[in-house]
Amino acid sequence: MTDLAWIDAALTAARPQAVSALLRYFRDLDTAEEAYQEACLKALSAWPRNGPPRDAAAWLIFVGRNVAIDAKRRSAKQQALPDEDQLSDLEDAESNIVERLDNADYRDDVLRLLFVCCHPELPATQQIALALRIVSGLSVPQIARAFLVSGAAMEQRITRAKRRIADAGVPFEAPTAPERTERLAAVAAMLYLVFNEGYSASGDEAPMRAPLCDEAIRLTRMLLGLFAAEPEIMGLLALMLLQHARSAARFDANGDIVLLENQNRARWHKDRIAEGLALIDKAIRHQQRGPYQIQAAIAALHSRAPAFAETDWMQIDLLYAALEQLQPSSVVTLNRAVAVSKVRGAQAALDMIDALADRLQNYFHFHGVRGAFLMELKRNAEAREAFNRAIALANSPAEAAYIRMHLDKLQEGARAK
Repeated sequence: MTDLAWIDAALTAARPQAVSALLRYFRDLDTAEEAYQEACLKALSAWPRNGPPRDAAAWLIFVGRNVAIDAKRRSAKQQALPDEDQLSDLEDAESNIVERLDNADYRDDVLRLLFVCCHPELPATQQIALALRIVSGLSVPQIARAFLVSGAAMEQRITRAKRRIADAGVPFEAPTAPERTERLAAVAAMLYLVFNEGYSASGDEAPMRAPLCDEAIRLTRMLLGLFAAEPEIMGLLALMLLQHARSAARFDANGDIVLLENQNRARWHKDRIAEGLALIDKAIRHQQRGPYQIQAAIAALHSRAPAFAETDWMQIDLLYAALEQLQPSSVVTLNRAVAVSKVRGAQAALDMIDALADRLQNYFHFHGVRGAFLMELKRNAEAREAFNRAIALANSPAEAAYIRMHLDKLQEGARAK
């Protein structure tokens, strides 16, 4: 590995610890981020010459803190930092910081940083953008490409998010034990939003937004490292891995959607599946069910099925029923209806979702699923109407192309008669 490669990997891995600790010191996001960037520049100069430090995060925290303090001193015309050669000899300082990182300070620092990014004052889009910038270190142009907006628009979005946090007077104190449980759920939800921003992309957007899935998985691994006994975090990571494992098979060479029943399962990522299955099995043994665990268990049933025809739809129906009780949602019921159609037929599924029409009238998937049930029941005129409505609500060319495929089938069926 080249000097730049290992340094880049070390800086990426250390970023959450370093930025969160600097946030604790300075209680200002901009100052913490700027201090970290300055420390990275010094690392690029010092590490190739002196070799890697014993602990990258501790080195960056120490140097970043001193650089920021020095900036304040310079503004007050006080004494500057020592020479670079003296800064590179940080053994005693690192030892102290490493010890703190091994204790609760590190955990609380990272949580504080994540909690700040997913503060309830922020809309979901700003939460994701801020987390990707502050925690993950993605550049503004990278985030802008992922959200398909201009760099200037994304810069404004991140700036507004920081301003809201400052105006809201968000405390930078370590959360109490009861607050941790509540806030951990908010952090998990934010990470899943990041994942879905990448996973839901299709067509030309998919390659640009796919890295969001990898970044969400990386951050969730970090969170699980902090809360190793939390079954819901295990479930969340398992869910991401099992869903992401199917990425290579979800679209064809033209970028069109490939349904689960038609996917080439040989293209599913076996290592991700194995890890996801092990995680969900471990989570379930805690006997503290939660929505991420249930969703991961559903994904696990799909992953374990050798072929689509061998899917255990009855068990999936039961799991969705449990999810409905735990987290009632029209979308959950719509998803359950697909399993019901496999177990009890299209009419039973249609009866289930008809009650959702008012709430989901502007939801693309509702009309697509309803059209599929109607087509299976040979109610072709109604199916055509539902598919036309779905196309009008499609979020991407790939979704529209998928629905047109069904309309083409209806047209072929009409000509055959």
